Amino acid sequence: MLRSLIWKRSQAYSSVVTMSSISQRGNERLLSEVAGSHSRDNKILVLGGNGYVGSHICKEALRQGFSVSSLSRSGRSSLHDSWVDDVTWHQGDLLSPDSLKPALEGITSVISCVGGFGSNSQMVRINGTANINAVKAAAEQGVKRFVYISAADFGVINNLIRGYFEGKRATEAEILDKFGNRGSVLRPGFIHGTRQVGSIKLPLSLIGAPLEMVLKLLPKEVTKIPVIGPLLIPPVNVKSVAATAVKAAVDPEFASGVIDVYRILQHGH
Repeated sequence: MLRSLIWKRSQAYSSVVTMSSISQRGNERLLSEVAGSHSRDNKILVLGGNGYVGSHICKEALRQGFSVSSLSRSGRSSLHDSWVDDVTWHQGDLLSPDSLKPALEGITSVISCVGGFGSNSQMVRINGTANINAVKAAAEQGVKRFVYISAADFGVINNLIRGYFEGKRATEAEILDKFGNRGSVLRPGFIHGTRQVGSIKLPLSLIGAPLEMVLKLLPKEVTKIPVIGPLLIPPVNVKSVAATAVKAAVDPEFASGVIDVYRILQHGH
């Protein structure tokens, strides 16, 4: 009698454990499917994905399981890394907006890393006109979110490369106008990491990492000091910029608007 009762209780306990395990596995599978669906639903187009910052953004988006494509004037990246084969590469010129339209088909988010230096007029065209064309085309195509890699305000230094900042700020205004709370503008300062230039790898973090470590300990208010303040803006690792950009592109709860260096440091870790 006693032995029979013990056996029945043992069987009942085993059934509870089994059902609990099945339920747990089911929940895990459901979460996995939701995450997978979330990844499949987001298709990211990186403008300038074969550049320094753009290539890191492509890698980060792929790492998180998103579908990634890229458009630039040269098309496919010249890097011989395995991730390059997982990106859909488009060749086009943002100064010719029609070349962008095929790349925007089915895209849910755009991240633009397009920028450059030259004469003032050239810098306005590259940093401003080209990106503004992209913003307008993305809005017309019904893209959900637009993220732009801009630049921190460096005070008097801005006057030395006036066209660069004029172009950047014009693009920022266009994004906030066309996308509102679905647009994000990242304003990093010096972006450090390993930068590939041809066959040479430049270890920018040898300088940038120690400076980031020291300067981020200073109160944010010191960057407002006239003349020298902007020089105290902490550098930020390119991986932090990439992680923040991808989050801004896919997370509807991500705070939109202008994202300064300190928020990039916060989101990128």
